[in-house]
Amino acid sequence: MSEQNNEERSFRDKVATVDKKGKRVWLFPQQPEGKLYTLRKATTIVYLLLFFGLPFLKVNGHPLFLLNILERKFILFGQIFWPQDFFIFALGMIVFIVFIALFTVVFGRVFCGWACPQTIFMEMVFRRIEYFIEGSAAQQKLLDKQSWNTDKITKRVSKWTAFWLVSFIIANTFLAYIIGVDELYKMVKEPFSQHLGTFASLALFTTIFFFVYLWMREQICTVICPYGRMQGVLLDRNSMVVAYDYKRGEERGKFHKKEERTIGDCIDCEQCVKVCPTGIDIRNGTQLECTNCTACIDACNRMMDAVGLPQNLIRLASENNIAKNRSWIFTAKMKAYSLVMCVLIGILVWLLASRTDVGFTLLRTPGQLYQEQPNNQMSNLYNYRVLNKTFKDKEVDLRPENFKGTIKLVGETRLLVPQNGIVSGAMFVYLDKSDLTGRKTKLKIGVFEKGKKISTITTSFLGPFNDNN
Repeated sequence: MSEQNNEERSFRDKVATVDKKGKRVWLFPQQPEGKLYTLRKATTIVYLLLFFGLPFLKVNGHPLFLLNILERKFILFGQIFWPQDFFIFALGMIVFIVFIALFTVVFGRVFCGWACPQTIFMEMVFRRIEYFIEGSAAQQKLLDKQSWNTDKITKRVSKWTAFWLVSFIIANTFLAYIIGVDELYKMVKEPFSQHLGTFASLALFTTIFFFVYLWMREQICTVICPYGRMQGVLLDRNSMVVAYDYKRGEERGKFHKKEERTIGDCIDCEQCVKVCPTGIDIRNGTQLECTNCTACIDACNRMMDAVGLPQNLIRLASENNIAKNRSWIFTAKMKAYSLVMCVLIGILVWLLASRTDVGFTLLRTPGQLYQEQPNNQMSNLYNYRVLNKTFKDKEVDLRPENFKGTIKLVGETRLLVPQNGIVSGAMFVYLDKSDLTGRKTKLKIGVFEKGKKISTITTSFLGPFNDNN
């Protein structure tokens, strides 16, 4: 194998952001321009409006979104979820993880480049602040090399201050998702000493965000993020990725005016490398570091337009699309994965739709047997616990379903459950001896709210031991 071929394949043995001595290679990517970058800016605006705006949106005076881990209280789309609903939340997380995995198999790593918070904040917020303060990639390189004079100090301090302020806003937004904007506003007005722990956590997360976007940057995507590591396992030759058409592009060569080009369309301008936020050369093929941000597509299309060659030398395509020179095919495997995704989402939607507003738990009181009652009746004592999952007061009524007995609350005449609250108590179930079917008689008790049955509780009624049963 020639020395040139060895050099061309050496990218597989190294990371673009680490030199031969193991030191960090700092990247100064050029600011992309083009249709896809414009589309990314539009999607970023929508994303940021949602991210920063959701904590302030309310339904009937309550947050639209709240993820209060401390109090184990979650509000999604105005619906409150409690620990009793954790199985739905757990299933939702599983569905999300499986969905991302299957989505990657079919559509590649588009999520990383277009929807991942790390990429959006780094490339579309912090990087743009950097361009505004320190200038273009070339100007940033010169600034990095020059000594610490007044100009460099002013620009660096300005950038660090802007980064810290944005990181502080992000940290406060995350805190608003956890405790709610009303509680956050209350903390701001109250003395600092009353919330030392919260403010310490806020300072810690602000520092973490600041460090990530000032220093770690692309290392989060290439080294730390587990999803990036999974990409190599999930992708196959039919997955949609940002790909270089080597069939059309090779053999590379510089472009000369008025030439009759007899080699490939790649003019070896390396613009695709210069705009890449992870420093890779997409012409080497699909790589772990590629986040599918599509910046290289815009850069290449701009150069193709400049030299009068067709666009899409770099484009969204699968490996088989390039190798076999065919359009993208939605394979049977992709259809099967898509069907699995739809089924999982359908199950999650069904669980959410069938979820009741009132949770009712009924257990026979420990250590208590049956009680003999007048009129040839027997009774059992039960403990109940009612959880109101809504923001409205509820009145619950208990009715026998498969027996003719009666139900009496201990110390209460009505079962009232306040909004967002829990009520516990005890109750007696009275049953005629003639209705007993054995040592344990299965009972079904209907839980009604405003005359509408919302659930059925199954329990057992303990009676005397009878050798004939």
